[in-house]
Amino acid sequence: MPIQFVTGNEGKVREATTYLEGIEPVEQVDYDYTEVQSNALKDIAAYGALEAYEELGADEPVLVDDAGLFVDALGGFPGPYSAYVEDTVGVERLWRLARGEDDRRARFRTVLAYCDENGTETFEGSVAGTLVAPRGEGGFGYDPIFEYNGQTMAEMSTEEKNAISHRGRALATFAEWYADER
Repeated sequence: MPIQFVTGNEGKVREATTYLEGIEPVEQVDYDYTEVQSNALKDIAAYGALEAYEELGADEPVLVDDAGLFVDALGGFPGPYSAYVEDTVGVERLWRLARGEDDRRARFRTVLAYCDENGTETFEGSVAGTLVAPRGEGGFGYDPIFEYNGQTMAEMSTEEKNAISHRGRALATFAEWYADER
């Protein structure tokens, strides 16, 4: 039975397919679930997965993810509000806010929520780095200001980025759990 990955992002589906190859097929489903307001990615993803599972007919399992950039010196801001901050304030302005801080450590975090007839399980992945002045032409979102091992995510190839991806780390944990549970 295929897992329905509820996302409008084909790249996420390709990444999930890589981790679940030989375990279970992944289908992309574009469903606009309610994104509850919470400071916890886990709550947001779990609510979205349960809603999507119920609304899509409760026949096939669903996978939902929620991710954010958490800046230590800013108390974890923008965190679960990262997409909203990117859309309204922008990446450059977030960098201007953080550049005056002595500590510019940050981490990308993803929580995957899987829902089927047995309930909802969550899986987390993260990658630690440092905020820097924007560099690079690739990636998307906060990639130009997030540096990992001397390169921003925007300077990395897709393969390099996926090798250290917060989503990839969550998917690896999920795939291992799922293979054991089947």
